[in-house]
Amino acid sequence: MEEQKLNVLYSQCLIELASIGIDMQDQRLIGTIDIKLNKKASKRYGCCKQENPDKEYKVIIKRGRHKIVKYEKFQSHHIEISNWVMKLNDEIIKNTILHELIHCIPFCNNHGKEFKKYAEYINVKLGSNITTKGNVQEDYKASQLEYTEENNYKYKIMCQNCGQVIYRKRFKSNLIKKYRCGKCKGKLKLIEIKE
Repeated sequence: MEEQKLNVLYSQCLIELASIGIDMQDQRLIGTIDIKLNKKASKRYGCCKQENPDKEYKVIIKRGRHKIVKYEKFQSHHIEISNWVMKLNDEIIKNTILHELIHCIPFCNNHGKEFKKYAEYINVKLGSNITTKGNVQEDYKASQLEYTEENNYKYKIMCQNCGQVIYRKRFKSNLIKKYRCGKCKGKLKLIEIKE
């Protein structure tokens, strides 16, 4: 269901971009793009993984005695949109897809000057709101969803003494052995793991 919704919104984004002169289906310029849901990511909105660098777009940057090799154009792009983003309203999902599509354009594989130029152009022409960084609380509010700490965290830990609840994205087993409650110094207990 969510995969189908993602594909529909992705197609809409491609059509909207083509209407303002950005043809993301030009394989000679852009390369191939595929899109899928990422069911594991809990923090980021999405990402664009790139493969098969174009050797003609090789850049060598010197930093002191070190040389850093970068590529500004790739032939394959794999966009992943985090599963939790699909709960948000369609405009926010489309902004996320558009953000990742910009990364597929040559010289835009970071959030530098070229990326910002395309984002601003698309925002003006399509009335989008593409930013370099999302705001989860604002996006939940705009989607008329209640944002709680639980929405964004995987582990729920509780103080056995005062009942204070702590939410964590990551969990190491020594956490509840080594640390105590910040309020009352009581022992901590893992009470829930969210899938």
